[in-house]
Amino acid sequence: MVGRLSLAKARVVAERHPDACVIGSDQAALLLDAHQREHILGKPGTRDRCIEQLKSCSGNTVAYLTGVAVVCRSAGVELEFMDTTRVTFRPLDDSTIERYVERESPLDCAGGFKSEGLGISLCTSIDSDDPSALIGLPLIRLCEALRRVGFDVP
Repeated sequence: MVGRLSLAKARVVAERHPDACVIGSDQAALLLDAHQREHILGKPGTRDRCIEQLKSCSGNTVAYLTGVAVVCRSAGVELEFMDTTRVTFRPLDDSTIERYVERESPLDCAGGFKSEGLGISLCTSIDSDDPSALIGLPLIRLCEALRRVGFDVP
């Protein structure tokens, strides 16, 4: 899903700007329930939905999937990749979740969580090859992709 959406976003912009090299990105959080069924946690949008999502994350490990696409129409190039970052949340009580949502208002973040702010206090570990991936754009792999399409990235 995140790969498909990131590529679709990049293609739409590349249609309007055919000489540009366009980057598209999308992120979702994936949570396994007690029965090992996958639940996609998108952007909550509302305070109540955000609280509900964070309650489901409490004491669990959530995989944050970030899809990235680079589309350069003039060169006939489309590159795609996906990064997975695993976040383990500490057990969270209702007052902690409500306090966090009130202070951070992460309603537009996958899973209702921002690691770059107060959300870092909600977790016990973050496992990732690219620390920038969790904030929505894995810059290490993106630099590699840009070099592959001909950009001189220092």
